[in-house]
Amino acid sequence: MTTDTLADLGATFLGSRMKRLAERLQTDAAAILQSMDLPIQPAQQQFLAVLRREGPQTVGAIAQHLRISQPTTTRAVQALIDLGFIEAAREERDQRQKIMSLSAEGQTLMDRLECDLWPRVEAAAVELCGGRHAVILKEIAMIEAEFDRRSLFDRVTAPAPEMTIREFEDDLAEPFYRINADWIETMFTLEENDVTLLSNPRQLIVDKGGAILFAETPDLGVVGTCAIMRMKDGWFELTKMGVSPVARGRKVGEALLAAALDKARTMGVANRLYLLTNRKCAAAIHLYEKLGFEHDAEIMATFGSRYERCDVAMRYRD
Repeated sequence: MTTDTLADLGATFLGSRMKRLAERLQTDAAAILQSMDLPIQPAQQQFLAVLRREGPQTVGAIAQHLRISQPTTTRAVQALIDLGFIEAAREERDQRQKIMSLSAEGQTLMDRLECDLWPRVEAAAVELCGGRHAVILKEIAMIEAEFDRRSLFDRVTAPAPEMTIREFEDDLAEPFYRINADWIETMFTLEENDVTLLSNPRQLIVDKGGAILFAETPDLGVVGTCAIMRMKDGWFELTKMGVSPVARGRKVGEALLAAALDKARTMGVANRLYLLTNRKCAAAIHLYEKLGFEHDAEIMATFGSRYERCDVAMRYRD
């Protein structure tokens, strides 16, 4: 079966994914209108609906009701005027303004749409949504409201809030477990070794001479973790490095890794530091290589059996 690349790319391509879905819906809608011999395109119905619900309106007012651009509205309304479904007249108080209203043909067309088509489309859409249409529409409204509050452009280009690195305190045990368990379960299976370590960070890491670091931002709170754990024969493992999905793109992982390496140098263990990972974590492996880790067969032979998912072992070369 062919993979769905767009789906695999996740929220990064949210707009493309929604556009693809919209195109499929619009294609079917056009076929339905044609089968019913209705002389209109799917996207034109919304402009007629505004005039039916709100009465005569200027082009600008129609655009505001639909929350779309005025140039797009102008082109669509002109096409409907050419088809004879909308009439334009000068506004009595301001002759510079044109008022749009449904023509007699437009009223007849709307009668057919509202009585013969839209109830059937709504029923089909509810079925298509698996009965969860109310939830889906609520989620769409939430995205639109968030977009109104702050655009995607602003969210991507604005400087990220200042990040601080904190060391372990007992009140940070919960995010240490949650952040790491979330990313592990997204890609792998949470193993017994994971649960034991995540459930006892102070006893098994800090009190045994290791360290746990956290990345925190003013707007999101604690968004990442990373630990340095004492192992046998003087070795230390860089482990349990995870970043919350909400903070991806802020280079939290790179900041945490750099801080962990500085901590390892302060502890005097940088030359005995290794990590275990999986080749599926390609982005993380690239980051490890960038900051000085090298693949090491001896580390794999000595420590790799600690996790079933481990098929990559690396050692830090300062």
